[in-house]
Amino acid sequence: MALFRLPRASFQDAIRMLNTLQTNASYLEQVKRERGDPQAQLEAMQGFLERSGLKVEDLDRLNIIHVTGTKGKGSACAFTECILRNYGLKTGFYSSPHLVQVRERIRINGQPISKDLFNKYFWLVYNRLEETKDPAHSSMPAYFRFLTIMAFHVFLQEKVDLAVVEVGIGGTYDCTNIVRAPVVCGVSSLGIDHTSILGDTMEKIAWQKGGIFKPGVPAITVAQPERPLEVLRERAQERNCSLYLCPELDDFEEGCGALELGLAGAHQRSNAALALQLARTWLQRRGCQGLGELKEVPPSSELLGRPVPLAPAFRLPDAMIQGLRDTEWLGRTQVLSHGPVTWYLDGAHTTSSIQACVRWFRQAALSQDKPHDGSEVRVLLFNATGDRDTAALLKLLVSCHFDYAVFCPNFTEVSLANNADQQNFNVTLENALTRCLENQQTWTRLLEEKGGQDPWLPSPPRVGGLLQPTPARGSLLLVPPAPRPLNSPALVFPCLAQALRWVAQGRDPHLAAPVASGAHPHPAASSGAVLLREAAAVHVLVTGSLHLVGGALRLLVPALSQ
Repeated sequence: MALFRLPRASFQDAIRMLNTLQTNASYLEQVKRERGDPQAQLEAMQGFLERSGLKVEDLDRLNIIHVTGTKGKGSACAFTECILRNYGLKTGFYSSPHLVQVRERIRINGQPISKDLFNKYFWLVYNRLEETKDPAHSSMPAYFRFLTIMAFHVFLQEKVDLAVVEVGIGGTYDCTNIVRAPVVCGVSSLGIDHTSILGDTMEKIAWQKGGIFKPGVPAITVAQPERPLEVLRERAQERNCSLYLCPELDDFEEGCGALELGLAGAHQRSNAALALQLARTWLQRRGCQGLGELKEVPPSSELLGRPVPLAPAFRLPDAMIQGLRDTEWLGRTQVLSHGPVTWYLDGAHTTSSIQACVRWFRQAALSQDKPHDGSEVRVLLFNATGDRDTAALLKLLVSCHFDYAVFCPNFTEVSLANNADQQNFNVTLENALTRCLENQQTWTRLLEEKGGQDPWLPSPPRVGGLLQPTPARGSLLLVPPAPRPLNSPALVFPCLAQALRWVAQGRDPHLAAPVASGAHPHPAASSGAVLLREAAAVHVLVTGSLHLVGGALRLLVPALSQ
């Protein structure tokens, strides 16, 4: 068979064809058949891989680092990839979801593959799957399965030295788990998410995550609650592999001083520590020479005797220190300063990650220079998808005391005809807007129930809806006075573009001013528009969904779409 048969088709043709796999009717029927037998999902994935021209054995050549977890797994992968790239290695990195363009999911040396490469490998895989259809194998793999297969083809044919592979959902039955011989496995922080698929307890979720462990392959996890950690230990025993607990980043800093991380937020420290252990283990197991001596630092006595042994901290070579510093990962604790409007973007979507987001936002917003006239407005832009408990997420965000809460679907525009990368055929606009209206009602109810003042900071006087400086302290404190039931009006917009334009009021150079003829019907919208136009500073937190953050980035940083 020829290497591939490239049709006369454009990159956008490839994206449009890829999107048809989101709602492939035969796949939906297949899911129904497989639901009672999850193992069938992996068998189906192996079948698709073989039809595309690869065997599972071929993946052994990729020197894979396989990482799962509930929160932080993408960040841990990003740190790991950047560290190893600093050693001069050619890296592959497969992650999900993408924020702006689907090419982001498949990276070489930290950069999304080019449109030409995407086009080449998309049609390579697609044509082979088409050519191997028969009555027994008539279906095409769904969206995520297809991209996973495509990533393996890219990494093998572009001859990367290693591939960092992030699990999609869970681990045991995730389609990335056809990998049979990774070099090392990692587990980031566990939490409650995707309960309809993974289970509704931390123990059930830990069982799923531990499913990526392989015989003889070391596995490393960050600190976990006692019972989930015990489940991971049991899974490691079942699969005849060694499980190690990652030391805190503080232990690494004893020998080299405070480490600078490219990703903001205290919660990134455990992700960075996991990355250091994954990179070190990979380097040792691959027998890399001339990479600097990895001198172990003995653990303190109180860390000995744990049910899961502690991996040793070690003195960090310059390449690792630089890798942590250079790491970039869009949409996670990211700050964009656009004139008077500062956007804080974080794709947190679980209760624990929202808690971390709140801590980061409070610290980041307070660290900004305060306007001399004291006028600041704080806005929440939120959406959540799937089976997540949005009331629990919003309850945590109430403590930030926003002046306005804005809800909108993840669609950048009401019509997505010109934005194929972010089309989602599994969600209708009507359903998405219904969810936003429910979030609006939940937010209003939470404000009415709160009825008390957050103890975080004393509240300054408030004038005309704007927060004013406290004379005695001379600094602006972003906390409202004693409760008013509707001190944070909630607005719903039909798309991200309209929501962002209302928030920015023409003051962000990347966003047009809102259209007067499409004025929002909520009575607070017009008065809010005045406050937003006149405020010396506007702080906007965008969170609840990586897809929401991705849509915002597409509008706020147009270069990302190029």
